[in-house]
Parts: sequence; structure tokens; C-alpha cells
Amino acid sequence: MRTLIFFGSVLMLSGCSVSHYLKRELKNSTVLSQQHTGVSIQKLGEKKELAAYQSNKYYNPASNTKLFSYYAGLCALGDSIPGLEYLEWGELLIIRGTGDPSFLHPDLPKSKVFEFLKNRKEPIFFTAYNFENKRFGPGWAWGDYNDYYQPEVSPLPVYGNIARFSGNTSSGETAERFQVAPAYWNKAMVLDTAASGIEREEGQNLFHHSRLGVPQGLIQDVPVRMTDAITVQLLSDTLKKEIKLINIPLEIELKKVNSIPSDSLYKRMMQVSDNMLAEQLMLLYASANGLPLNTEKAIAHAIEHHMSDLPDKPVWKDGSGLSRYNLFTPRTITTLLQKIHQKVPQEKLFQILPAGGKSGTLNNLFKSNPPFIFAKTGSLSNNFCLSGYLITKEGKTLVFSFMNNNFTRPTGEIRKEVERILTGLHDKF
Repeated sequence: MRTLIFFGSVLMLSGCSVSHYLKRELKNSTVLSQQHTGVSIQKLGEKKELAAYQSNKYYNPASNTKLFSYYAGLCALGDSIPGLEYLEWGELLIIRGTGDPSFLHPDLPKSKVFEFLKNRKEPIFFTAYNFENKRFGPGWAWGDYNDYYQPEVSPLPVYGNIARFSGNTSSGETAERFQVAPAYWNKAMVLDTAASGIEREEGQNLFHHSRLGVPQGLIQDVPVRMTDAITVQLLSDTLKKEIKLINIPLEIELKKVNSIPSDSLYKRMMQVSDNMLAEQLMLLYASANGLPLNTEKAIAHAIEHHMSDLPDKPVWKDGSGLSRYNLFTPRTITTLLQKIHQKVPQEKLFQILPAGGKSGTLNNLFKSNPPFIFAKTGSLSNNFCLSGYLITKEGKTLVFSFMNNNFTRPTGEIRKEVERILTGLHDKF
């Protein structure tokens, strides 16, 4: 009898039993029956898959793409983000962006670049000559230009490339029931009774609002139409000194100013799935590798130099996952997760990723104390993916990627089914 019990416990922990459990649950799931599903599960530190279901097929990863941007950042950046490059040219200071998104960003630590520029006495000129990107990525929905999750890409973002509108919390009736930061945009407000919330004109920075604007206590972030001229205007207004444009290449070695700790950028990018930070991170990767600020060139370089060993070459088009053109396989994502774990101590990694039932986009899923899931969500209409690390009740750490595309059910139903299956994996193994 003891032999049978021992054999059964070994079998339960084997790859065979994990594979059987996964295939049974997927086969019997009515929720996942009319969609495309792919799953890859590995033990941490092992290349062979414990269980797989269509793991060699390509799926749109949505924000699971940020895992690739994160790894690129780990390969290129140190403990601090390079915030600015500059040249002291006679009595002039010429600056250019590295893609760093932290300057005056409302949700990131204060950047050291601010004090650097504030304390310089000489005339300052800004050049964007090294920027080769378009404001939107390939495959983005251009109609989403007004939505908080799609700020424009730029060489030197200012205030996160957004205008932040907040409802006044003061009591009493006031003529203005909301405020905007930075205050620079107060002059760009247009009263419009047909507007719902704050609606920016597509081609310019005119913000239409109803008399209410933003309800009390709420916040609406609206992307700004960024241009080089707007960049220097915002810099000048904030620094209280004139910053001028100059369009020249800087092909000699430049000095650099670091801005914020890298982990503070990575954590916010992962926790709230911040698209703007992910896009700018790929420009930071380009800058760190001596490339023009160009996402396509950054991605090609990262694949060639750091991800050539992935089982299936990614079709990788942007930093955030907004693009419908991105295509990854589940087994490629689990391999990448193994590589990430090799670069980042597990304790730190699990603080950066959303934790089930505790933080970020997993705050309301996988509720357990302590958490047993640390993973990145990815959501677009008709797509939901979840990839990361799972700790079983036996204390084993598994690496997984669970990708769901082309479903017509409400996304909440898919999330709950993924939660059910992965929780079962945790409980049984």
C-alpha cells in the first residue's frame, strides 16, 4: 500500500499528470470551446515543457509584449535610466532625448534631469534629429488618439505626453469644476456642450469639454498631440526659461544625465500595464545601443543580440502590445520568462510583476495569501493572455503562458476560466 501511495504522489508531481490535467480541463471547458487557445508550462530552470497545448501556434499577445520590452531593458540599461544626452558647445547647451519617459511624469519619481536643466545658465537648444519614429506604432487604432492608454511616442516626453484633468474636490459651486495639469493647457480649453468628458481635437491641442468636464474626484488623462515645438514650449513653460529648437545631428560622444531608478519604471509599466512607458523603453534600448530612436531598429537589434535562442521567432512590432500585428507563441513566452528569471532575483521580480489578489492588474484575480501567481496580463478586444510564474502548493515554481484569442464571450468570463484552471494547477501539484 505504501508503495502505491508513493507511486501516486510521484505521478501527481510528474509532467505527465500536469499534461493530463491541462488537456482534460481545456477539453471540458465550455467557456474556451469556440476560441483559439495555446498554453505552455515549464518547471523553472528547465527547457522541456511539462505540459503544452498548441504552444507552437502564434497568438496576438496584447500586453504580454511588455515582457519582451522588459527583457530588452534588462539587457541594455543599468540601475538608472539615462534621461538626457547633451553637448556643451561653446556658450550653448544642446540637448537631445534618449526616449526616457520620466521627465515631469505625474506617476514616476522626480527626474534628476529637471534640476540639471533648471540650474544651467547657458542658452539651451533641443534637437530631435535622432528621432526616427512615428507618433503611433504599426497596427495601432488611430481612433483611440484621445484615450489614456495611447499617448504618442516622442524623443523627450514631457508630463508623460498627457494632460491630466481632475474633478475639483472643493465644496461649493465654482465656475470651473475641474483642473488640468500642467496648467499650460488652461489656454487650450474649449467649452462644448456636445462633448462627453474631455475630447481633444485629433490634429491639435484643443480640448473640448462640457460644463461639468470631469466629475468630482475623478481623473481623465488625455494624450497630447506632441511635436518638437510643443516639447520646447512645455520645457520653457516649466523651467521658466526659453528652450529653443535646433535641427542638427550630434555624432560625437555626448555626456549623459541619469534620471530615475530603472526598477521604478519597470514596476509601473508592469503593474498598471502602462503602454507609454513600454514604448519609450524600446527607444531607451535603441539609445543605449547607439541606434537612432527607432522602435523597429531596436526590436531587430534585441532579437538578434538577446533573443535569437527563442524557439519561435517573434513577430514583434511595438513595445506595448497595442499593435494587432504582434504574434508570439506560448512556448516562446515561457522561454523568455526563464531568461528574465536568470537576470532578476526572484524576490525583486515578484515585486515588479502584478501579484495575484494583491497588486496591479491581478488585484482582483487569484486571491490568496500569500499570492501564488506573479504574471503579466494582456488584453485587447477578443484577446486575453496571462504569462508568468506560478507557485504550487508543493512549493514548486512553474513558468506558464496561457493565450486566448478570437473569443466572442465577455473578457471577464475568459479571465475567470483561466483563473479556475491555473488555480487548479496550483492546488493539485
